Amino acid sequence: QVQLVESGGGLVQAGASLRLSCAASGDTLKSYAMGWFRQAPGKEREFVASVSWTGDTSYYADSVQGRFTISRDDDRNTVSLQMNSLKPEDTAIYYCAAQWGGVVPGTAVVQYDYWGQGTQVTVSS
Repeated sequence: QVQLVESGGGLVQAGASLRLSCAASGDTLKSYAMGWFRQAPGKEREFVASVSWTGDTSYYADSVQGRFTISRDDDRNTVSLQMNSLKPEDTAIYYCAAQWGGVVPGTAVVQYDYWGQGTQVTVSS
């Protein structure tokens, strides 16, 4: 059983940067692919980025490609999402998720086994 806790959200202006972190406990993340998803009010949860358990494969949603970077630190049992050039449409609750044995990191909600509680990101125009 993996417990995930996100941090780093906040209120920023358009063009600013934020770095989200996800700390895991209960198990090592070394056997999990990790993903970030987000959910805006009235919308379904959507894929943002994911990284394989080896760290050598990562995927990004088209809407964040080139602006967001996912990374993992297995020694610290954490995953991060660096978000640059933020836009108002990036406003959402951001969730960290773990996928057991993810050699190919998933891009769908149903592929993930464990979820954090989320952290709010608000980008003002």
